[in-house]
Amino acid sequence: MNRFLSTALVLAAFAAQPALAQPPAAAQQATAPAAAAAPPAPRVDLADAYRREFAFLEAQKRELTARLAQTRQSFDSERARLAREVDALENRVLAARSDTESMNEQLAAAERQQEAVTEGSELLAGTLAQAQASLGLLGRDLGAEEAFKAASLPEQFERALGAARELLAVLSSVRREPGSFFLPDGAEVQGTIIRLGAVAALGVSDRGSGVLAPAGDGRFKLWNVPAADTAEALAANRTPALIKAYVFESATAAVEPPVEKTFWSEMAKGGAIGWVILALGGLGLLLIAVRAVFLQRAGAAVDKIMDAVSPQVRAQRINDAIEACKRFKGSAARVVTAALRNADREREHLEDIVSESILHESTHLNRFGSFITTITAVAPLLGLLGTVTGMIQTFDVITEFGNSDPKMLSGGIAVALVTTMQGLMVAIPLLVVGSLLNGWADGIKDDMEKAALKVINLYQETRAVAAAPRAA
Repeated sequence: MNRFLSTALVLAAFAAQPALAQPPAAAQQATAPAAAAAPPAPRVDLADAYRREFAFLEAQKRELTARLAQTRQSFDSERARLAREVDALENRVLAARSDTESMNEQLAAAERQQEAVTEGSELLAGTLAQAQASLGLLGRDLGAEEAFKAASLPEQFERALGAARELLAVLSSVRREPGSFFLPDGAEVQGTIIRLGAVAALGVSDRGSGVLAPAGDGRFKLWNVPAADTAEALAANRTPALIKAYVFESATAAVEPPVEKTFWSEMAKGGAIGWVILALGGLGLLLIAVRAVFLQRAGAAVDKIMDAVSPQVRAQRINDAIEACKRFKGSAARVVTAALRNADREREHLEDIVSESILHESTHLNRFGSFITTITAVAPLLGLLGTVTGMIQTFDVITEFGNSDPKMLSGGIAVALVTTMQGLMVAIPLLVVGSLLNGWADGIKDDMEKAALKVINLYQETRAVAAAPRAA
């Protein structure tokens, strides 16, 4: 405001300066004609003008100050009102947020309650279905009763419990009722069936009596356990000291007597591949026996040959020694004979001849060895082939009939593994015995080489001793 007053005073001063700044001559020239024409103008007081202007500006200042105070008061009032509205809105937002969280918690609790109710309903429905199935196996079909179908789920559950109590009361007692059952030869006979609850039954008839086993579809057949005295005692309302019975879970599935297992029946489960493996095993055993006999003869002949040849060699009778070797047959005799025929040759040449003879006889000593090794390697592979084939057949059965019968699946897998067992049964003995025979053959080769060298050394020593007196 002070700057505004200062500016107004400066403007007023500048407005008054032109009249005061004119020179006297010019003023006289300008006012002379005017004086002649009109009376002189009144004199203006500058201080008075300043006072009037200052008063005006003071009035403007007071007006502006009042307006500013009024505007500030209005602004403060509006700001206070807006602040109250903002606080009210924040309170409403907080209240709405609290209501939302409360509603979310209620919704989550309702969802959990609904899930619990759903799970309970599903559990109740599953239990009811299982109860219907169990009661159906015992002869009470609740699904065929109209009253059961029309009832609600809790009422159906109550009816199932009532039916279970009724059946429990009936099935927990010994009942005698007329009926028919099958004899071991397949003939159906009429008689009395004594039921021990729902887990066992005995039959009495003119043609046969004893323990009964399920034959399928609720029928029974005479089991292969002699128990006629037990059945007749129960039919006459007497309690025997020992009750013989076949305990079964359900009479709807037929029960077959256990099949006696033999070696050949188990081997037959392997099928065509199993018989091939067994044939290879038999052939391998035959070759092992033949090779063992051959090696036994070859090994035993070495000592006999040395006993027959040594005296002739000491006497320098090589031809007689060769004739003595010819009386023996086998690889050792042929190697020693080759050494004797070339006894007069040089040492190095003679050793080469002996080595060549042994290599030639190795073919005979290793006879059937490679074939036995081949059988040892092939047998497990054939067993694996049979297992893979059997598993493929098992999965084909699962694809066609499903996996509801564990007995069928386990039987198929057992049959598939029989070929693996057969392959190992053949391979393990052949591998062990074949390795022992190979070691035996190597030992015989060493013995033949020692025998040939011993004959050569004996001949050369004897000849050296005989030539010593002549040289002297």
